[in-house]
This record gives sequence, structure tokens and C-alpha cells, in this order.
Amino acid sequence: MPVRVERHDRVLPVILSRPERRNAVDPEHADALYDAFVAFGADDTADVAVLWGEGGAFSAGADLKSLAARRIATPDPRGIHRSLDFPKDGSPLPRGPMGPTRLRLSKPVIAAIEGPAVGGGMELALWADCRIMAEDSYMGIYNRRWGVPLTDGGTVRLPQLVGKGRALELIMTGRKVDASECLRIGLCEVVVPKGQSRPVAEHMARTIAGFPQASMRADRRSLYLQRGLPEHAALELEWNNSTGVFKAESVTGVEKFVAGAGRHGDFSNFGPQCV
Repeated sequence: MPVRVERHDRVLPVILSRPERRNAVDPEHADALYDAFVAFGADDTADVAVLWGEGGAFSAGADLKSLAARRIATPDPRGIHRSLDFPKDGSPLPRGPMGPTRLRLSKPVIAAIEGPAVGGGMELALWADCRIMAEDSYMGIYNRRWGVPLTDGGTVRLPQLVGKGRALELIMTGRKVDASECLRIGLCEVVVPKGQSRPVAEHMARTIAGFPQASMRADRRSLYLQRGLPEHAALELEWNNSTGVFKAESVTGVEKFVAGAGRHGDFSNFGPQCV
């Protein structure tokens, strides 16, 4: 199986499992990865996914050997992208060549990166909400060398994270970006010792899964949907997006606070994941 899915309570590790190809993605692999995240998006018993590549590599990108053998220049897109929570806008898109990169999920995905996350593998990492990198891991637009363009959101998401000028420099030079630089320029959120990216990512996932989910997802959704909007429109969207949450979760939460929970920053009575 090129993709394995595990379950740890409400955390869903999705594992790239082609270590012999450094988790390079061919069309069958892309289909399996896409299907795994569609299933996660529709699964009411899972709150956070962790994307990890086994064998010491996150993903070397598209499987160019597979593309050459099939005599095609790009992975063959399949199906139509699904908006599992966010409103649809624009024309429907085929699924991303790397799999899930055009899905707009209602729940978080954390990338746990060991070794290379390059080319399309870097685009997979950029698709995630957060990135945890091992200290010896790295990113890079290595496909620059083979005349293969970015088609899984790299030109869209990279400048949102690092700014236009830095994104252009990385895209045009295709150079290696090690974990320490990724942290410095905003390409990742945490750097950990080698071999620790998955446990740290799963700990973060358990923390997120331990919170009331409706309000967390509403805030996450607001952040994504307000991109490019004028401030007034963004504020209006934030308010409209949050109004249903007050009745669903906030009343209960306020009652817990009034009863003494969480005073003076002591969250021990919320459970270990929320401390």
C-alpha cells in the first residue's frame, strides 16, 4: 500500500509508504493520498491528521521515473476537487497531481517532515496547516532542474508564508532550504531532533483535538477565507463565521470558567492535552 492510515484516538496519521522511492508520488499514490484525506474530511471521529513519510523521507516529489515510463509530462489529474467545508468559489479543479493539494478541508493537517520535502513534496508540506521539521530535513524546488513547473499550489502558498521576494528567489533558484532557514523565514513552525517530527506533530495534534472543535475550526476557517479581503469585509466575515459557535460551544465553556476551571492559567482540570 503506497499510503497507510492509522488512528490514535481522534488523531489520524496518514503515512506515505514508498520508502524505496523516497516517497515520490506516482498517479496511484496520488489517488490513494487524495482518497485518504477525503475520508478524513468526512470522518466525524477524527479531528486532526498528521502527514508523515516513512523511511527517512517526507517526499521527493512527483515520481519522474513513473512519468517518463508513461510518456507523460505531468501526473494525470483525476476527479474534481471537493470543498468539504469552505464555500466553493471559482471553477471546479481536478485533484492535485500530488493528491490532496487542492482540497479545502474543514479540519487541520500537520506535516511531520524527516529528510527531503522537495518539489511536489514541498508543495504537499505547504498544503498542511503547520510543518514540524527534523533538524536535518530540508525543502527545495528541486523540480526547477527538470523543467517541471509547480502545479500543486506552490506558487500560491509559498508567497503567503514567506513573502513575494523570498518566494520568487526560492522558486527561481531551486536551492536547498535547510530546517533552520525554514524556521527563520516562516516555512515551518517547529524544528526538532532527527526522528522526532512525527511524535511532536502527534502531540500538537492531540492538543488541538482536545479543544472544543467548532470554535477552533471556525477560527481556522476565518483565517483562510479572509485572505485578500479589505479589512472591513474580513471583519464582517469573521463575525458571520463565528455567530453559530456561541450557542454551540461558548455557553458551555463560559459556564466551566464560572465554575472555576482554568483560573490563573491552570488548565490541569481540562486534561493533559490542554495544559
